[in-house]
Amino acid sequence: MTAPVVLLGPQNGDPDVGRVLREHGVEGRVALVNAGWQEREPDDAALVAALGLPVVNLRLHARAEEVFAADPPLVAAYHARQELLRHLQDFYRVRLDYIDDAARAISVRLVEPELLEQEWTVSVDLFRQLDRDHLERCTAIHASFDDRWRLGEREVIARHRRELAALIHASAALVIAGGHVASLLNRLKLFDVVALAAERPIVAWSAGAMLLTERIVLFHDHPPYGKAIAQVLDAGFGLAPGLVVLPDPVRRIRMDDRLGIARFAQRMAPSTCVAMGQGSRIVIEQGRLTRAAADRLAATGDVERGWAG
Repeated sequence: MTAPVVLLGPQNGDPDVGRVLREHGVEGRVALVNAGWQEREPDDAALVAALGLPVVNLRLHARAEEVFAADPPLVAAYHARQELLRHLQDFYRVRLDYIDDAARAISVRLVEPELLEQEWTVSVDLFRQLDRDHLERCTAIHASFDDRWRLGEREVIARHRRELAALIHASAALVIAGGHVASLLNRLKLFDVVALAAERPIVAWSAGAMLLTERIVLFHDHPPYGKAIAQVLDAGFGLAPGLVVLPDPVRRIRMDDRLGIARFAQRMAPSTCVAMGQGSRIVIEQGRLTRAAADRLAATGDVERGWAG
């Protein structure tokens, strides 16, 4: 990327995305990706007002529905791939659950502290091994699908990509909102949108920011059901290397759980884990982090407030 990539905190309440665009010299129309909200993709009036610039909604969710309606063989293969990925995610989660149970059982044993410290390291390494294996398997499935179906050569997708290229090339920046992270990822990949925007600034938040990192990590310390175990979902686009982005920490992270934070940060190392609340910002230029205002989760279990990169 020759243009800056800017990751923001949530934009509900007091959005700052318009100000950020102006600070980066963006003038004129911007291209908006709102596909993470699926059927609510067209409901962008509040967001357009916050941007304060002319906006073209790229309609990636609607375009994907048009593709699926026009290409039955592709949609059958696509659904089969998604079903396979869902199974892999389920099995990976089962393995994570067992490692977590074992780690907790071992951590309360009355033995020498040095041995407990060694066992902690073993548990973290097991988590990392599972994460790495799962990511490799997901990447292999996507690569096989892409080789088999060559999306850019299918007529209906090629047509939409040409239209999107024209819209993006006539825009001053690409803006990626949040929403359903998997749906957003799939639509961006289907139409190769990130590559089309290679010469333009990209501003993204919440799920959109997560997708621009190297790996997408799902997390929630207060889940509605099940155990609170973070899990890798898939590979991201890699425009914000070396980061694990954790949006909306007020609702999702127990900031007082030192042991939980320490284990998570060590598990994700050498990536830096950043909690991005309202007003947070990370700027990537030429593939390097140049500015930040976020909270870093440290391997010690501490939270470095106002981390500047």
